Amino acid sequence: MKLPQISGVELVKILCKNGFVVVRQKGSHIRLEKNTTETTIKITVPNHQTLKKGTLHHIIKDSGLEIENLFK
Repeated sequence: MKLPQISGVELVKILCKNGFVVVRQKGSHIRLEKNTTETTIKITVPNHQTLKKGTLHHIIKDSGLEIENLFK
């Protein structure tokens, strides 16, 4: 699946729908966390107008979520 061009705010909204919680923001970086049974997943999303493909792919990979399920 091809990754869409989205902003940092849009990605934060999608991650929050999937169980992540905004913990803090410092400058243009938003920190999210999700508690699972074995660990806590921590992700930093830059608050940019358009996220680069590599950045978006890395965030999705770190979140442990499937690309197909995120952008439905």
